[in-house]
Amino acid sequence: MQSENRDNLFQQAYLCLLACDPTEKVWRSHFIARQWQDELLTLDAFDAPQPLPEPGRPSKPELVAPSQLARRSLHTREGQAALVHAICHIELNAINLAWDAVYRFRDMPKDYYRDWIQVADEEAYHFALLRQRLQELGYAYGDFAAHNGLWEMACKTAHDVMIRMALVPRVLEARGLDVAPGMMERLRKAGDHRTVALLRIILRDEIGHVAIGSRWYRYICEARGLDAEANFQRLLKEYMTSPPKGPFYEQARVQAGFSQNELDELKRQAGIDE
Repeated sequence: MQSENRDNLFQQAYLCLLACDPTEKVWRSHFIARQWQDELLTLDAFDAPQPLPEPGRPSKPELVAPSQLARRSLHTREGQAALVHAICHIELNAINLAWDAVYRFRDMPKDYYRDWIQVADEEAYHFALLRQRLQELGYAYGDFAAHNGLWEMACKTAHDVMIRMALVPRVLEARGLDVAPGMMERLRKAGDHRTVALLRIILRDEIGHVAIGSRWYRYICEARGLDAEANFQRLLKEYMTSPPKGPFYEQARVQAGFSQNELDELKRQAGIDE
């Protein structure tokens, strides 16, 4: 097959970003990943990336401020479903974030696109797992309100791949690593072992996703002659409205590419004593 007849990765990523139906978004994510593996997609950029204030999404869930989200007991079926729904929503956002990392930043090495296609493919798998779990609990995606914080950060970092790699994988997604053990323990105590098993799968993959962000963040810093650790602290102060929150799942963060110096500084800022 001649190169000029092959599909363009950036256009395929954009179509997935625009998809409103989560089922279509999941299907497109898996399809693009298979196309990439079969070397059927090119990296020829025929146009510039377009601003995307909001990706395609269904009419539900209703998006509200995080403070407006109701807290429910995990000892009820509704409470368990609400938690699964919240994580399910995060995973749908994560699909969009991965494809935007592909679509928006055009001058990266081929391995960068391979990595973020893998992330999108796995996030789609996570979303499908959690949506099925919601159905088992008697609910559907969209039945609870949700917030839009992840995509807001995507818009703030759309102008620079270095800032995107620093703040989305290494801040927002890394926070998911920190809260996962406590979340799984609360679910275990509530007797929801099925959801715990799913979260264990997701945690394993998410460590890899944050590691991909760390890898490319450090790659870009090196290319620009920047000290990666000092620059990370500068970006935290410039873009984040509050200091880091602990406790930190240090073992997972080390696996995901954080240095001990970075962890010590995060703990200092969070007011955590050694």
